[in-house]
Amino acid sequence: MSDEESTDYCTLLCDDPSHEVVLVDCGPFEMHVILAVRKVTGQSLWHSRDLARQAPVTLLGGLSPGEAQSAVAVLQSAGAGAEWRQEPEPGERTAPSP
Repeated sequence: MSDEESTDYCTLLCDDPSHEVVLVDCGPFEMHVILAVRKVTGQSLWHSRDLARQAPVTLLGGLSPGEAQSAVAVLQSAGAGAEWRQEPEPGERTAPSP
């Protein structure tokens, strides 16, 4: 490569990485949490109950930070333990949930 030629490298970043909503704990008010899971996911009552009883479980993925925060707020207002986090990159290994 001569002195006149140069190579520039750029790193492209996503504007907002996608986030996921995780139901960590159902809490003491299982029925309220089931209804909140139904409201957030749009699933049937039957599937919402199954999801709530499988905690810790990822309920939603591919959300913007604002959407994830509002879903977590709905779940927490029903008494659930919930959190939102950035989704792992494809190929990135994550530790299994205990």
